Amino acid sequence: MDRESLDKWCERGILWVVIACLVYGPLAFGGVRANDSAYFAYLQGAIALAIGLWGARLWLSPSYRLQWPPVCWFVLGFMVWSGVRYLQAEVEYVARLECLQIFVYGWLFFLVLNNLHRQESTLTLLSAALVVGTAISLYAGYQFLTESDQVWGVARPQAYHGRGSGTFICPNHLAGYLEMLLPVALAIVILSRRRAVARIFTAYAALTIFAGIGVSVSRGGYLATGVSLLFLLGVLLWNRAFRRYALVGLVVLVALTAVFLQKVRHPRDRFRLMFVEGQQESVSVRNDLWHATARMWLDHPWVGVGPAHFDLRFPAYRPETVQTRPIWSHNDYLNALADWGLVGGVLIGGALVSLAWGGWRTWRFVRRDSNSLTAKPSDRAAFVLGAGTGLLALAVHSFVDFNLQIPANAMLAVALMAILSSQMRFTSNRYWLNPHWYGRALITLLGVAAAGLLVQQGVRRWRAATYIRQSERAQAFETEVAALAHAAQIEPANADTAARLGEIYRVQSFNGNPGWETLAQTAWQWFQRAMQLNRWDTYPILHGARTLDWLGRHDEALALFERALKLDPNNHYAALLRGWHEMQLGNWTEAKKWLNRSLEIKRWDNWLTQFYLDIVKQRLEAEERLQKPAGKP
Repeated sequence: MDRESLDKWCERGILWVVIACLVYGPLAFGGVRANDSAYFAYLQGAIALAIGLWGARLWLSPSYRLQWPPVCWFVLGFMVWSGVRYLQAEVEYVARLECLQIFVYGWLFFLVLNNLHRQESTLTLLSAALVVGTAISLYAGYQFLTESDQVWGVARPQAYHGRGSGTFICPNHLAGYLEMLLPVALAIVILSRRRAVARIFTAYAALTIFAGIGVSVSRGGYLATGVSLLFLLGVLLWNRAFRRYALVGLVVLVALTAVFLQKVRHPRDRFRLMFVEGQQESVSVRNDLWHATARMWLDHPWVGVGPAHFDLRFPAYRPETVQTRPIWSHNDYLNALADWGLVGGVLIGGALVSLAWGGWRTWRFVRRDSNSLTAKPSDRAAFVLGAGTGLLALAVHSFVDFNLQIPANAMLAVALMAILSSQMRFTSNRYWLNPHWYGRALITLLGVAAAGLLVQQGVRRWRAATYIRQSERAQAFETEVAALAHAAQIEPANADTAARLGEIYRVQSFNGNPGWETLAQTAWQWFQRAMQLNRWDTYPILHGARTLDWLGRHDEALALFERALKLDPNNHYAALLRGWHEMQLGNWTEAKKWLNRSLEIKRWDNWLTQFYLDIVKQRLEAEERLQKPAGKP
């Protein structure tokens, strides 16, 4: 087999590896699932394989040229910045996982840009994504019609009842995924040179995806889809050859939307209650969350709090209205500023501006205008308009959600970025670079290092996640702690694993069986380790304090409770446990003060605080009766 044939096989290999990532990611819960990080490990391994194939192509093809449009500088700059911030991060494990994701996305961008820019490869890639989007939309329709709360047999949160989420846990993320594909499908139907049968099937895919967005009942998804479709139809209306198709499409989509909203009550209820205080559908909590995120960024304006550190640092900025763990800010732009600072924000903003400018400039070259009413099909125009509009939809949705934190959505967005950027080669030859031998050597060295890191970290991540899953399925205490201990040995920097071990030992000790003191001491050791690894997490602090109270070390426990309340002053659970601590000492008046504080912060669904408060009130009444002089009422 000659070098040219080997080069083609490597190119095909990269194509199928990338397709595998874009198929596996959304089907595997979007590439992420609570308490299980193994899904992304497979994606790391796949990208490492693709990097190896790219390295082979660099040396197999003597005429190989590199595409380097302006957006590449911003992508590369952000990858470098993430590495710099990782070295400065306070919580190493969390920062490492975040930076690995960024490296995967960055390498995926360069892989697609420099290896899959042929029209056949681009069309195959987009067709595979559309097939997946169609299948997921059908699954979401089934969930919506049957009111199923299962995703691959896994229960979704009750808050999503009555909404379709497909293979994602959250319906909003399904909408974020599909809203990128809908413009791609419509652009291919209207603009591409595909045969009539293929375009008909793509039209069916577009209608199915549109329905999938509808059953997600995602308000942000509706907004983003509406804005993107108006933009796409506006561009087509500007070109008179496509006005007829644009008007027909507009009428069909408006009619379908009107029928859906008229027949289905749940979307109307979500919009009606979105500004009603105290309702689950209310968006007021997002506003409070955004203000807290802005304050976090303003306190660390230049470099941010660190990679994925928003979740760790949020307790200090928590408003009383947010009593859950948000994990992300529900605004990708604010979240990026909080994590990466103004430096990271400039790099991200530069990439967005460069993409928009490049897409507009490329559109002028790839569109095929005609002076007649006859439309001239163009695959290039379809790719530019479809990818650009899909990215516009995600950009709009990112103002009210965190779709870019979901690997499947982020990887699809990166692929569309690369497809859009690759079309700039039709505007100028200056975006083609000859890497020469030293450029090939540099890319090869970087690729070997990146692939080795991704494989090593992926295997490590998979092994730790395997033991965590074993602990979740364990029936016996000994089996559960043994599995978690193995996970902690593989990933010794993971504070969450240490905290889980501490909590398991604490609960076992609180049963009061023989040997409870030894179990409590072990729990305290694990809590100490968790606090050392992540000094911002109040969970091990609070439960470590409970363990010390159980051991009779009340003064040390009080110091920990005070530390937790300093880190998270508006946490109803911290106030509750502070009151519980006073109950252990019999300080009923002080306990009442803290329990009332917990109820003041969270007035709803706070039954445990109310239960303890009833006990405290009974004790105070009993003491009052004992203190009254005999014979007096």
